[in-house]
Amino acid sequence: MIRFKNARGCFLGLLLLLWLTVNAVVRTVLLIMAHRSLQSPLDWPTVTGIYLRGAVNDLFPYFLLTLPLMLVLLLKKRLWGGRAGRIIASATFWAYACAFLFGAVAETLFWDEFSSRFNFIAVDYLIYTTEVMRNIAESYPVIPLLSAVGASAVVVTLLLLRPFWKRISLPAPRSPRLLAVCFVMTCAAFLYSPLAPQDRVERELSANGVWSLFSAYRNNELDYREFYPVIDEARANSLLREELKEEGTRFVSENNDEWRRDVRSMRPEWKPNVIQIVVESLGSDLLGENTPNLNAVAGESLQLTRLMATGTRTVRGIEALTLSLPPTPGSSIVRRPGCEGLFSTGSVFREKGYDTAFIYGGFGYFDNMNAFFAGNGFRIVDRSDIPREEITFTNAWGVCDEDLFHAAIRDADESFRKNRPFYQFVLTTSNHRPFTYPDGKVSIPSGSGRKGAVAYTDYAIGAFLREASTKTWFRNTVFVISGDHTSSAAGHTDLPPERYHIPALFYCPGRIAPAAVDTLCSQADIPPTLFDLLGWSYRSGFFGRSVLRMKPEEGRAWISTYQILGRLTPDSLATLEPVRKNRADAWTFPDIVGPALAGERAANLTDRAAADYQSARDLFRNGRLKEQAVLR
Repeated sequence: MIRFKNARGCFLGLLLLLWLTVNAVVRTVLLIMAHRSLQSPLDWPTVTGIYLRGAVNDLFPYFLLTLPLMLVLLLKKRLWGGRAGRIIASATFWAYACAFLFGAVAETLFWDEFSSRFNFIAVDYLIYTTEVMRNIAESYPVIPLLSAVGASAVVVTLLLLRPFWKRISLPAPRSPRLLAVCFVMTCAAFLYSPLAPQDRVERELSANGVWSLFSAYRNNELDYREFYPVIDEARANSLLREELKEEGTRFVSENNDEWRRDVRSMRPEWKPNVIQIVVESLGSDLLGENTPNLNAVAGESLQLTRLMATGTRTVRGIEALTLSLPPTPGSSIVRRPGCEGLFSTGSVFREKGYDTAFIYGGFGYFDNMNAFFAGNGFRIVDRSDIPREEITFTNAWGVCDEDLFHAAIRDADESFRKNRPFYQFVLTTSNHRPFTYPDGKVSIPSGSGRKGAVAYTDYAIGAFLREASTKTWFRNTVFVISGDHTSSAAGHTDLPPERYHIPALFYCPGRIAPAAVDTLCSQADIPPTLFDLLGWSYRSGFFGRSVLRMKPEEGRAWISTYQILGRLTPDSLATLEPVRKNRADAWTFPDIVGPALAGERAANLTDRAAADYQSARDLFRNGRLKEQAVLR
């Protein structure tokens, strides 16, 4: 008969051993996966440091996860005596083993998609369980994976709990020291700050997934003034006005806090229909052999060749393309309270007499998109509005892109029938995991990966433009095609600029001359550039500018994660981080980050970044970005 003097401690110790082992294995798998994409391999001292820091980072999440069990073990007088007790012990251990192993599998799959530990994307996706569960079910062999997790947990339980299958007596712990230790460790777990090296890949590999998920949940909303470098308000206003000043614009007033401008057209006014196609995860690196239709369109379009996405999520792209603002830290404005009634591209179009519509192949409640667009004057056409008999293919995220574009054609026909110019914001979904699409459209099998999804989206866009070209309204329609973000924004640095590079095409054969504009610019500059092409005069509350009026040396772009904010110029990258950290580095398009900058130049660059982000936050919080406030 085997007995333990401190069976409670032994039980928790075995769980800790399992936890550390599982995390070490996960770290090894992620290290191998990361190694494939690294430009230079990690040396042995670095790898050793990753495992040592990782082991420390794993300890405190363990105390959080086992806190309920600790309380039961501390307060219960007798446990696990007899057959029923042994069953309870085994079942408890098996449940924890399942949770640990399931987390390991989930982390590996998440890394494969996002090259990161759990982050705010995981938190956001957990809110939308219907789409996420369908996406998981369609992307992965769920039943075999869960069965493997359960079976592996049984094996682990059998191997580690054999000593507990003997009769174990657990006298009630009466010492207050045990309770004190539990309380102190729990407090420490909540206050603990993980060990984190500078390199992003090393930091992610050293991190603990559970802690990363908890941290992302806690930090999903960030108040700029609380967490980021704040500069004097008068200086921020002056820097913003200096940046927005350009030929053909006049500030509404001479007040230093006035950012609104009256934009005067330098071209004859033209009022075509506009169809803006925002392609899921379309980075510039995806254009090539799998995108013959987009390649052909690009050759007949005005192209912005150095355009940067503002963020890494679709809602960031929506924020930039409709509001023309720098990305706000934490959640996108699209998902925040107060996102309705804002000055947007729709405001300008409707002032010119346009019908404005948001057309999406999924259910638009996802990421608050329907509420945002409806609250800002757009008609909503989503999956629920597409007749069932006109849907040929669906997956977790909605109808296929062909079905989406057919809906856009029908909506355009109806607007044209009513003799009203129209603006459509059309958001695609097919270039998204599970990467499934109708069979027989492209040579790459459905569900085989992103290359096939990109090829199918390209096919659908080509078919859409061919069908549109048969319509009477085609010759008087501008098509704006861009990505919402890239397929991956992970790199060695927190903000690798090359991972934010997306295409933008303005296509209208016979009316917009093909050209390539090489000025560095932001996704938020697309709306003002479009209005400049159309020759429109209007009152602007945008932070974006027309790229056609920029000198090359004036180019700039905003890029961000949900916490780290960046401002690019043609030769620098200024970065703002919580808590009140900033830095500036030399940078050359597209992917060369140089040495850190210092002195007055660095201070000026970070001040300009702070002016952009701080001003955008203040204007939104103070209600000055509301449509009525801008247009009054």
